[in-house]
Amino acid sequence: MTAFIIRRLLQVPLVLLAIVVVTFSLVWLIPGNPMLQDGRQPPPEIVEAMNRQYQLDRPVAFLGQYLAQVSGVGWLLGWDAVPFDLGPSMRHPDWTVNEIIGAGFPVSATIGLGAIAIALFIGTIAGLIGGLRPGSWMDACTQLVALIGISVPSFVTGSLLIMLLAAKFRLFPIAGWGTPAHAILPMVTLSLPFAAYIARLLRFGLVEQMNTDHMRTARAKGLSRRAAAIRHGLKNAFLPVLSFLGPATAVAMTGSFVVEKVFAVPGLGRHFVEAVLGKDITLVMGVVLVYALLLVLLNLLVDVLYAWIDPRIDLAHVQAR
Repeated sequence: MTAFIIRRLLQVPLVLLAIVVVTFSLVWLIPGNPMLQDGRQPPPEIVEAMNRQYQLDRPVAFLGQYLAQVSGVGWLLGWDAVPFDLGPSMRHPDWTVNEIIGAGFPVSATIGLGAIAIALFIGTIAGLIGGLRPGSWMDACTQLVALIGISVPSFVTGSLLIMLLAAKFRLFPIAGWGTPAHAILPMVTLSLPFAAYIARLLRFGLVEQMNTDHMRTARAKGLSRRAAAIRHGLKNAFLPVLSFLGPATAVAMTGSFVVEKVFAVPGLGRHFVEAVLGKDITLVMGVVLVYALLLVLLNLLVDVLYAWIDPRIDLAHVQAR
């Protein structure tokens, strides 16, 4: 187990390097100049000076300097004032990318982790109901609700929640950020699609487990269908859900632009979309790095939990996949 974790952690820098290079190549090809956004038209000599400062006319030099800053090599050599420097924001000259991410990520992470917790609670209950009684009216209801949760866009769900629970009944603030009450509606809105996927995955996994030999043996020993499912089937049926939770948590924690826009939440997703539209190269790459690092680490956690839940799983085979 320890050797597997060490091997995976040693692969992280190589994965992040590949992601940085690919992201930089794609962002560089976006038309426009970040210095000429929002109607700004500085004199040509100012544009030229800023291009030289940020090396926007030398992509290879820009990438090399950026890699030195991000990796901490520039800090070790005394070039940079702080380690792991993600550079200045090109559209927000008074802010660095580290400061923007430091301000936006806790907001997005709070909403994302809360949404995943709500999704696990709702999805597990719905999946158990459908898996224990496949083909029943309760199963049909849970499947219908799951289908609606997957199909209805987040901006529709969020708008309905605002109209009903915030504007009409005044149970929650309409928008903004600052108190725990501000986080409830964004969490619920973001959680519903994840809950729908979890319910469907758990339902199908549980139905499959109920038809296995060890479950029939458990039933033959006198356990009820519900007891056999919870004691012996739920753990294995949860494995597909566990695979889904890794990338889903990373997506939720890095912010959903739609949810943050509807509820006027100052999270990371909104900054990312604005950075793409304004070709803020350093901010785009910084947010992508955060997302990639979360995704890699959460997938590693999922693989370790796989082996913990089911000791029959060989981590060497997990590594191969």
